[in-house]
Amino acid sequence: MSVTKKTRKAPQRGFSNEELLERLNSIQTRMSQSGVGALLLTTEADIYYFTGFLSQFWQSPTRPWFVVVPASGKPIAVIPEIGASCMNNGFMEDIRTWSSPHPMDDGVSLLASSVIEVLEISNDKKLGLNQGRETHLRMPLSDYQQFRELLKNKIELVDATEIIRQQRMVKSETEIDKIRYVAQCASDVFESPSSFAQTGMRTEEVFRAFKIACLNAGVDDVSFLVGGANQGGYDDIISPPTSRALTKGDVLILDTGCTFDGYFCDFDRNYGIESASDSALKAYDVLWQATEAGLAVAKPGNRCCDIFNAMNDVMAAGGALGESVGRFGHGLGIQLTEPPSHTSWDQTVLEAGMVITLEPGMYYKPKKMMVHEENLVIREEAPELLSRRAAQEMPII
Repeated sequence: MSVTKKTRKAPQRGFSNEELLERLNSIQTRMSQSGVGALLLTTEADIYYFTGFLSQFWQSPTRPWFVVVPASGKPIAVIPEIGASCMNNGFMEDIRTWSSPHPMDDGVSLLASSVIEVLEISNDKKLGLNQGRETHLRMPLSDYQQFRELLKNKIELVDATEIIRQQRMVKSETEIDKIRYVAQCASDVFESPSSFAQTGMRTEEVFRAFKIACLNAGVDDVSFLVGGANQGGYDDIISPPTSRALTKGDVLILDTGCTFDGYFCDFDRNYGIESASDSALKAYDVLWQATEAGLAVAKPGNRCCDIFNAMNDVMAAGGALGESVGRFGHGLGIQLTEPPSHTSWDQTVLEAGMVITLEPGMYYKPKKMMVHEENLVIREEAPELLSRRAAQEMPII
């Protein structure tokens, strides 16, 4: 029960100072066009994207981390002293620290003074923060209230969600290389299902074996793994694995988000255990064809809602019991799910360089659903698959 590791060279880790500088220049142009004098970054994904700071320390909620992006010049890091060495990666020059955690002032006054300093030399006294859909602040509400009080009558806080979102949606080739690599590693494992699943194995054993196989295949971590199995199909793919054993006639799904150098893949595969029902095989075929329809319209100039409609039409004709999943795919990168979303209402126009998933899903019988997912990058002529395309017929283990 092992996966033969492919001779695949891993991309270089991190980013060159030139690429980070290019991102900085691009966001500063967007800031100028929007009248934003500085940006405040507080989350792992945004700070990694603009500074190259990558650390497992984000798993702890004890300490906040801040980066201020000025209208011109390099970003300023306002971070706990414990992170100074890691942040000093050659690109970052201005690193301001405090001893954290602190009982009274956990970096709030240092952050406020840094923001005021930056905006005093800017024509625009507006500080942009992420405030919209799919964002969060990641600092205590009481600290944020104290921060706002320190800025009162000096700085205007504005929503910068859109300019940061637009910046990060289109990936560089360096970013795409990382996603392609981790998707190919996961594809190696998915194409060797006997390495992680056999009749009689408990689903908790399947999950554990799959994670080990992915690590052996070259990923850094299996940060996300959901799935399930049941007779003739499944109706829950987000609960933890159980001690239930795989039996003949089960349909098994595993949906993984493996990472390499901070970047995710996110796709799934379905398998029949020894056999599969006719209805499950038909549903698999419908989703495979729906994905083909999505691939056909995944081109620059089309919209996310066009992808949704193309896939939804195939599933409706194939017997889907209504549309209840909510969306049929999303953006992908430093986060497992990023904007945009393939929904009936998302008008985001596709651009070359966007990395997205196609994820049609449907109920084909009461309490029996199936989901299928692929990863791809939008190119000028036709999309490039980053995950290796699923078999056209459901694999049987």
